[in-house]
Amino acid sequence: MKKIKIFFLTLLVINFSSFVSAQNAPESFADLAERLMPSVVNISTTQTIVTNVNPFPFQFPPGSPFEDMFKEFSTPQKRKASALGSGFIIDAKGIVVTNNHVIKDAEDIIIRVEGDTEYIEYKAKVIGADPLSDIAVLKIESNDKFLPVKLGDSDKARIGDWVIAIGNPLGLSGTVTSGIISARNRNIGLSRYEDYIQTDASINVGNSGGPLFNMEGDVIGINTAILGREGNIGIGFSIPSNSAKKVIDQLIEFGETKRGWLGVRIQQVTKEIADVEKLDEPRGALVASVAENSPSDKAGVKAGDIILEFDGTNIKEMTELPKIVAQTEVGKTVEVKIWRNKKELTKKITLGRLETSEDFMSERKETDHNISEIESLKITVRILSTKDIEDRKLPKNTSGLVITGIKKDSLLINYLRVNDIILEAQKNKIKSIEDLEIVVNNVLQSDEKTILFVIYNNQNQRRYIGIKLD
Repeated sequence: MKKIKIFFLTLLVINFSSFVSAQNAPESFADLAERLMPSVVNISTTQTIVTNVNPFPFQFPPGSPFEDMFKEFSTPQKRKASALGSGFIIDAKGIVVTNNHVIKDAEDIIIRVEGDTEYIEYKAKVIGADPLSDIAVLKIESNDKFLPVKLGDSDKARIGDWVIAIGNPLGLSGTVTSGIISARNRNIGLSRYEDYIQTDASINVGNSGGPLFNMEGDVIGINTAILGREGNIGIGFSIPSNSAKKVIDQLIEFGETKRGWLGVRIQQVTKEIADVEKLDEPRGALVASVAENSPSDKAGVKAGDIILEFDGTNIKEMTELPKIVAQTEVGKTVEVKIWRNKKELTKKITLGRLETSEDFMSERKETDHNISEIESLKITVRILSTKDIEDRKLPKNTSGLVITGIKKDSLLINYLRVNDIILEAQKNKIKSIEDLEIVVNNVLQSDEKTILFVIYNNQNQRRYIGIKLD
């Protein structure tokens, strides 16, 4: 299992409020902000969450023979949950770009657009969404004409350039913030296609999916993530516009993405590996395994090969290869230079489509296991994946939630640890976030307020832990 990073990554939008003192700083962003404001939208979503309500004025103790009767007679109660985000208009017909995590599982999507005197609300529908890049495209359900902005060339953005963001942090519509580009080509472990622009912007809930503008008013990034437990610490990340363009175009045209696929699993070429393989320096991508009947397998690529060049592009770092392959047309035959047995070889490979491959099916499962917060317990969790089961050598039919974070004021802080796996709660198997939330809500509504967990600890030892939730 991949190591859990010591920092907490929150998928929220970037709100630039840090103001860096620098020479030649703009006297004001007012004219630029006024021009761009009508193109930035606020997005609110709703979804239905079902919980079970105890019909009795008491609760049977865990293990009681009447416990099943309680479950039988308990009544499901529906409630609406809402979320806020941001987006921006790229077409006068009302085409809106945002983050996938902003609209994921939404039943209703409302978009608010700045009018002459007040915000105007519209319903919107999803044209297409891509969890791997965290990009979604929406269509405002109206015949009105809207003011679009242009996707700029993010490759021209330089470290130190001024940028502004407009969004909906904490529900505060039309918030304009500023900052600079702090770094380029950042990889923070959210997906295989990472190439983030790092900024010193302040980021808060509700800014996700909003635009990062250069001083010409072009969108050079989609604000996506922050680094920090409690919100802004001056480190935020945006998806570069050049990385997003092809995804957006495909979602508009097809409603889905069509990525190139090699069918290899790769790892970094270390200095030690380069020395053993007599490679001049650590570079390229080491093939750890080749999927059976994949394009690479058919072309004769083998585990242990080092991919040095793909379709005329030198591969300096392992992380470069997936992004280049994904952006290459499905069905295209490309030349791939590899290093094998201390010499360079060339293979011709006809790319498959990632979305129809076995690799993608397993990756979708992994990607869908997003980190979620259980507010009542003050912990964050994700669904146990097949990779977790393999890495930790657990029984194949194991299901549960992996604890990814525990707040200092959580009641569980002295009982559970990060990477513990919650298998059961109140003798109910936990297979989803909703399963745990339902059990916790029932316990909190009871008189005893004691919850019994069954977990696997970090040593994969099965343990029973009872905790009072008051």
